[in-house]
Amino acid sequence: MTKTPQIELVYFEGCPNALKARENIRAAVAEAFAQPIEWAEWDLMAESTPEDFKRYGSPTVLVDGHDVTGDGPGNVAMACRADGAPSIEAIAAKLS
Repeated sequence: MTKTPQIELVYFEGCPNALKARENIRAAVAEAFAQPIEWAEWDLMAESTPEDFKRYGSPTVLVDGHDVTGDGPGNVAMACRADGAPSIEAIAAKLS
């Protein structure tokens, strides 16, 4: 049996690309799996978000703890990513 990957979305409300990232996660999961799987979401503005996530720009999609774009965490939090939402293809590639 194949292990289900851990998918996490790091974002903050007001980031114009957060909704697109969610849509791209849904589409990538639909391509990779026969049935939907759940993912975690971490709001950078929430006090309950672990500090480890607060160095990622919004939106970041992590699969098994790794940014699907190959980028790592930065030094500054609460920033929108200049490259926008990760693509369906980038997410799907890490799910397979």
